Amino acid sequence: MTTAKPSTAKPSTAKPSTANPDTTRPGTAGPRYPSRWAKAAGLVAVVFLSSGCFIHYKQSAVNPKGSVARQLNNLFWPVFWIAVGVFVLVAGLVLIAVIRFRARSDDEAPRQVHGNTRLEVMWTIIPALLLAGIAIPTVKMVFDINRIPKNLMQVDVIGHRWWWEFDYKDPAHPQDVLFRTANELHLPAGQKFELNLSSVDVIHNFWVPNLAGKLYAIPGRFNHMVMDADNPGTYYGQCSEYCGTSHANMRLRVIAQTPADFASWESGQQAGPATPESADAVTGAQLFTTKGCTGCHSITGISKGTVGPNLTHFKSRSVFAGSIFENTDNNLRAWLANPPAEKPGSVMPNLNLSAAEIHGLIAYLDTLK
Repeated sequence: MTTAKPSTAKPSTAKPSTANPDTTRPGTAGPRYPSRWAKAAGLVAVVFLSSGCFIHYKQSAVNPKGSVARQLNNLFWPVFWIAVGVFVLVAGLVLIAVIRFRARSDDEAPRQVHGNTRLEVMWTIIPALLLAGIAIPTVKMVFDINRIPKNLMQVDVIGHRWWWEFDYKDPAHPQDVLFRTANELHLPAGQKFELNLSSVDVIHNFWVPNLAGKLYAIPGRFNHMVMDADNPGTYYGQCSEYCGTSHANMRLRVIAQTPADFASWESGQQAGPATPESADAVTGAQLFTTKGCTGCHSITGISKGTVGPNLTHFKSRSVFAGSIFENTDNNLRAWLANPPAEKPGSVMPNLNLSAAEIHGLIAYLDTLK
């Protein structure tokens, strides 16, 4: 009987290969990937480069075009750079602590500074001074932008789901409304307006970033703000408080005009509606009454509906349906065919109109200039 001798072969000391066979290229030592620091630097660069385009957006709070927006912007930048400085300081100290005092062994614990009176006083006083430096100009600006000058022209801004109503008040009798329009707020460039904000249903938030800050439109009360535009132009805004299904479709435009153009527009808005002359327009006027449109929409001398926008000068507006559609016949045709399909949650129902009826209604609406 024989017994097997134990093997005398020495175990291999070769280290296992760490190369990834799927990524290593022939003739190379291994793949080269960007380091973590390079990736982080690239990400930061992308963020800063993309943020440089923000000022060119249609809605930009850092591109002020009115006196109120300029006050807000002048406060924003100092506070922003203070915040950047605090972030860099705190993040830098954290990184230094992580790198310098990283765990090595129990014998290398960092020196403790608990109970250091000087440090505690410093990190209490410095933040307090920073907050005071921010609070003083902030409180001053809040009082400044909420100070309403006397004898300004007033416009009541009423939020609806999901569109904006603008009621221009009589300067001599502010309790009286001169005329109503929707979705487009006209004002003369260089002149301040007082806007009185309210709502008929839920809380909305009126915001035109280039001209002013945000202000709530709350049912049952009026909030007040001042707005002006430096130069003629079109400025874009929206509801910035979630208010339901079509919140994102509740937009508006502020159209600043020269004083002469505004006076002409204002005079036209106070006039009555045009009389339909063509056969199609006359038919459309009859359909407007028989199809129940008068129950929701108001046209001076014809109907007094308040659920939907006033249509007396509908064709003088460049947009409709909460400023989401250009005011063209093709868009009107699609809208009248099925409003809820064009704007989710639309209060205006599908009236199941025929193509001929839609054609007549569009012919009539085209006369309301």
